Amino acid sequence: MSAFITLESVAAATPDGRRLFENLTLSIGAERAGLVGRNGVGKSSLLAIMAGERAPAAGTVGRAGSVAMLDQTPDLSTDGRLVSLLGVATGWDRLSRIEAGEGDETDLSEADWDLPGRIAQALGDVGLPDLDPERPARSLSGGQATRAALARLLIARPDVLLLDEPTNNLDAEARDLVARVLARWKGGVVVVSHDRTLLRGMDRIVELSSLGARSYGGGYDLYVERKVQEAAAAERDLDHAERETRRVAREAQLARERKDRRDAAGKRFAAKGGTPKILLGMMAERAELSGAREGKLAQRLAADAADAKVEASARVERLKTLAFDLPPTNLPPGKTVLDFDAVSFAWPDGTAVLTDLTFQIIGPERVAATGPNGAGKTTLIRLAVGDLSPTGGEIRRGVTTALLDQRAALLQDDQTILENFRRLNPATSVNDAHAALARFLFRNTAAHQLAGTLSGGERLRAALACVLCAATPPQLLILDEPTNHLDLASIEAIEGALAGYDGALLAVSHDADFLEAIGVERRIAL
Repeated sequence: MSAFITLESVAAATPDGRRLFENLTLSIGAERAGLVGRNGVGKSSLLAIMAGERAPAAGTVGRAGSVAMLDQTPDLSTDGRLVSLLGVATGWDRLSRIEAGEGDETDLSEADWDLPGRIAQALGDVGLPDLDPERPARSLSGGQATRAALARLLIARPDVLLLDEPTNNLDAEARDLVARVLARWKGGVVVVSHDRTLLRGMDRIVELSSLGARSYGGGYDLYVERKVQEAAAAERDLDHAERETRRVAREAQLARERKDRRDAAGKRFAAKGGTPKILLGMMAERAELSGAREGKLAQRLAADAADAKVEASARVERLKTLAFDLPPTNLPPGKTVLDFDAVSFAWPDGTAVLTDLTFQIIGPERVAATGPNGAGKTTLIRLAVGDLSPTGGEIRRGVTTALLDQRAALLQDDQTILENFRRLNPATSVNDAHAALARFLFRNTAAHQLAGTLSGGERLRAALACVLCAATPPQLLILDEPTNHLDLASIEAIEGALAGYDGALLAVSHDADFLEAIGVERRIAL
């Protein structure tokens, strides 16, 4: 397979000089590659280097084809039309002048007669078949704008598509559509994503770390299987290294004891007298040389064993998933947690969002609110926590509630984790606050990080610590797209913690894997 993009010994660094990764060698051909790795490792930087938008700190990049990157935040401040967002306004306007009888010779010679068909095909492929190309761009929803940005790439037909979290903020239908578009794409694709459904359709997974990139053939499930095998092998190697370290230490101790016995025997022999001094000197010298050789050998074996243990420990640490437990809430099984009775909500202009919505959450149930973007999921959440009042019906709240959104907005960026914790839990002493944060893996100086410097996973973990370690932990957690800005390792850690939570959960998420992992029992379809 010929390569469209070739990277040789590439390195990248932040503007302040911090090295992100180095010695990265990778080639991209006509394939679908999913790029994964911890937040902050440089995935977006790597895409920018591939696209030629950023120079590597070291190494070389070769391109044998055209490359285009999906714009996560499409510019809606163009001349106001969808065709401008699609990047084809010049060609569209040329055809419009010709159709109106106003075209000149240049228009006729440079006309792209296939353009309307390609526009219609691309808009149909991204699920926007009915949009008028002359439609004002500002009238598009966020999801529509993302789809239109993808249609722009389909019209341009580059050899390689570079996509950075293309399904963020898209509903389930739009996510499926993106997956279908990529499945049909004949060129190369590199996707940065934590959308496990999308990653399952990849030809290979490329894991980025500070040491470079490592490829795993197949989609996400095969990648996970290989990672589990690697973790098990690393644990076995560590166990072997620890046993070898103990064995070497025991043998060194036995060697020292044998030498001590030989030395003592030699002294007793010399004390008896009758042995020529020259012979005693030769015996002492031989014993000293033998002891030195044995000592150096023992030191070398001990050093080798220690190095092997350090290397094995590092492998286990790199592969170990971040894990933490949530404190109990002791929610009774029969307790009415939340009760919506024929609830309706409409905005002051009369626009109805929810109509006669009835449901209950009883005890530690796990419920998901589902539906396309604009169906009213966020409105339901705001009604549940009391930020909005219903325009019809009644809402009864039976327990304390905490809302965690994708940005963990309850944290103030200019405060440390510890300061945020004590602001939200003012009765807690400094020592108790440190103990609570340590439970969530913010130990010692880690508790003094500014909230604004945290990664998405760290931020959500800190927010969970602040609300769940209160004097009275909330018995209902409401989650609004909590995985949108997390890497896969952080998502798995949050899933593991929430799976053991004994309170009730009301979740809004387009991530089907996440909902399954936290044990959602039923769905409220909007």
